[in-house]
Amino acid sequence: MDTPTLLAHLQTRGEALSLPRGGTLCWDDADFHRAAYTAGPERYALLGLAPGVRPWQRARVLLQVLAASHAGLDDTTRATLARTARVLTLALPPAHVVTVLLGLRRLRANHKHTTRTALRFVLEHPGADALIAARRPALVDCFEHALGKATARGCARRVAEGDTGSDYLQRRLLRFLTAPDLALPRVRALYATAEPTTAEPTTGTDRDAGAADPVHRGDPAEDPCAALGRHLNAAVPPCHRFEGALTLVLDTGTPAPGHDGHSGAPPQAAALRTALAETCAHLEVIEIGGAPAPRVAADLATAVLDALAAAPDLVAVVPGGHEDHHPGDLARIIAALPHTGVTTPVVFCHPAPGGHDPAPPHPAPPHPAPPRRGLPNHDDLAGLLPWMLGHCDAGAPWLRAALHARLDALDRQADRLLGVLPA
Repeated sequence: MDTPTLLAHLQTRGEALSLPRGGTLCWDDADFHRAAYTAGPERYALLGLAPGVRPWQRARVLLQVLAASHAGLDDTTRATLARTARVLTLALPPAHVVTVLLGLRRLRANHKHTTRTALRFVLEHPGADALIAARRPALVDCFEHALGKATARGCARRVAEGDTGSDYLQRRLLRFLTAPDLALPRVRALYATAEPTTAEPTTGTDRDAGAADPVHRGDPAEDPCAALGRHLNAAVPPCHRFEGALTLVLDTGTPAPGHDGHSGAPPQAAALRTALAETCAHLEVIEIGGAPAPRVAADLATAVLDALAAAPDLVAVVPGGHEDHHPGDLARIIAALPHTGVTTPVVFCHPAPGGHDPAPPHPAPPHPAPPRRGLPNHDDLAGLLPWMLGHCDAGAPWLRAALHARLDALDRQADRLLGVLPA
């Protein structure tokens, strides 16, 4: 599966996971996520951290990473998956993570990395005390699925009797944890209000019903994970330079429908040009339609041919209100490119009124249409750049380096959140 297809899915699909009473996990795009993971586990996990990914899609990435076996993966990939899972369990709304862990229970999926992640969420999350108080039955289910019901209850019984480090606890529970002194009192709290053998079962729907998460409710300053969540969702500009060559074809003379009718590039297009100038080591800009008396419509066909003549790694087109001066010219050019040996990818970014409407302007694009996305506001451009540059081979090392740097930054913030001292 190619990177742009995966990113477009992660950034546009926002449906929630659900656990109906007595039914199976409702995961409408499970096959898509499994295929994306199989194609490249490390790339898949890192793209789950990309700017602009929807929260429920991040939850699906967490679910897939935890549900899949890591057998056969190299140590570097395993470490990346583990770090990504830790960041997501801390940064996502706790209700999303609880749904993921209960979903794993429904799927009967359990591995060592699943057990470790579940136990650390239930017992070491900075908001664990509030979560246990608010959603004890759900967390008991997560705890018992992670260890197995008999083992979990055996550990709880020994902890209640004062055991803090026996060989039994060490082999079955403590080896998965990083802060036993915090975790053991929370094991007692999980079983404090009812005996494990008489705990009433509840469904995922019951557990996820209600208002905001107990940890993500109220003043964000009181939420120890809110800052990490905001950092994860923030459109942080990439700090790495794209070393390939990119040509931007920019229509500065024909306003798209819904704009103010004046010539000149819309604000989103100007912001994209600035962002590309900061990111790309080799950027060429071809402006069209900006003469003192601009044409009725921009001649994009000629501009695209001029851009392709230099054989850049990628051509990005930001049209105005029309696709071409002579209807059909651009369509014929796009259709003919593969037959002429031109392999340079061409992508379209359409400005939309307010920068929020992803739908393309009228008229329809040429057929076969090149990849295309709506052009977002300045604050959301960081989510567009990975999609754009992911279309060319030169973008792969840039994207991997940028997402690894993002993971490193989130991981350091998670360390501070959990009080982990630097090595």
